Amino acid sequence: MNTIKHAKSIPPMHQGGQGAISGKQFLERLRQNPPRLYVDGQEITDPTTHPATKNMCESLAGLYDLQFQEDLKETLTYEENGKRYARSFMIPRTKDDLKLIAESHRIRANYGLGFLGRAPDYMNANVMAAGAGADYFNQCSAAIPGDPKRDFAANMRKYYEFIRDNDLCLTHALTNPQVNRAKLASELPDPYIALGIVEETEEGVIVRGARMMATLPIADEILIFPSTVLKENADKSRYAMGFGIPTNTPGLSFQCREPIDAGRDREDHPLSSRFDEQDAFVIFDDVLVPWERVFLLYDVELANKAYAGTDAVLHMAYQVVNLKIAKTEAFLGTAQSIVNAIGSGQFQHVQSKIAEIIIMLEIMKALEVAAREQAQVNEYGVMTPARAPLDAARNYYPANHARLPELLQLLGASGIIMMPSKADREGPLGPQIAKYLQAGNASAEDRLKLFRLAWDMSMSSFAGRQELYERYFFGDPVRMHSALYEVYDSSEAVARIQEFLKRK
Repeated sequence: MNTIKHAKSIPPMHQGGQGAISGKQFLERLRQNPPRLYVDGQEITDPTTHPATKNMCESLAGLYDLQFQEDLKETLTYEENGKRYARSFMIPRTKDDLKLIAESHRIRANYGLGFLGRAPDYMNANVMAAGAGADYFNQCSAAIPGDPKRDFAANMRKYYEFIRDNDLCLTHALTNPQVNRAKLASELPDPYIALGIVEETEEGVIVRGARMMATLPIADEILIFPSTVLKENADKSRYAMGFGIPTNTPGLSFQCREPIDAGRDREDHPLSSRFDEQDAFVIFDDVLVPWERVFLLYDVELANKAYAGTDAVLHMAYQVVNLKIAKTEAFLGTAQSIVNAIGSGQFQHVQSKIAEIIIMLEIMKALEVAAREQAQVNEYGVMTPARAPLDAARNYYPANHARLPELLQLLGASGIIMMPSKADREGPLGPQIAKYLQAGNASAEDRLKLFRLAWDMSMSSFAGRQELYERYFFGDPVRMHSALYEVYDSSEAVARIQEFLKRK
């Protein structure tokens, strides 16, 4: 076993932030406290200027700026105790609250056409639900209510308020590295390949190992919430934990994948040049987590049920359903725009393809309404969307999403391949491009901009990453189906059949 390194402490959490922040403030915060990101073998010292991350930083800044638009301010923020906070931090008490939260989710999702899978409001929903349901964490066998160090419920509430008050952007990481799925984490060549607790100190807990996969590591904090699939059988496991720390904490590093943003003009790569949110695995090299930031230790059963026990999974799923509605609307708008441009709308096979998208969209919209209308107040006083419609959406969309880019390919055909760049349009053959690549109802320039968007949605490396991301967004599809089978109450339907069979 490696010798424990000297773990450095971090400043204590501070309350009293201003609430909702602007894009300028977000960028300045990133410059002052940059996450420790590594891309192509080099550390990114300033993500706001590095070619691999600056466009995503600008997009996130734009997302924060929406909170201050006069026509959106009342929807995207709410007032409490004289301050305005991002709506996604609001604890819903009524169905009308849920409706407002849904509207705010969709406005934010529309900003990125639904392609920004880990926008800040996703994790905001997590910490909101965990903060409201903080008492759950004092059930932990290692918790000591009232103890300044081990009152995990108090820690969780304080963390929620800290994130809300300072409008912080979070990433998170759930799963262990894919080394050997046939073995427990403790049976691997190094027991600290998976993130584990090394020791406790007066200052906090020292952790070592790695987690996958942190999407949007261009963030202020990382939340290590318990994984829902811990396999360690012991009552006390070093791999069961929950905490949140800054992304620039000493000993913490993010190894990013190869960037998808290739630095091309936004007209040529309209999505990947704006919304490459990056993915990374996170390395904890003897990182000190202060006690005030610890929410759970050692308790495997409590760890595996943390998302369900606080209903965080339902509020996160509610954000996701609204996000997928926005994304499906973007596919519909792009598909119909292609049809309008090339004049193919009179053909029944084209109408059939558009109808497929409409059906998927209306199913997702109906599931969102059902989740909201069937919502109930949980044990923590939070109006919580109904689980059954959300579970249906979480299983339906990953299974059907791949059809959306396929439909764009079928509607655009070779037009999505033959797409000269902006530089080509402005080059020596620009007049010929304008002549030969025009559409029946669009100029060559307008047509190529549209088809470039369709390509980035359906065929580019950005689109390929999106397809895999959607497939495993909430985990392995087979395991998702099994989980749905386990929790869904079909007893009434079974009783009805039994009653029918007994009918004389």
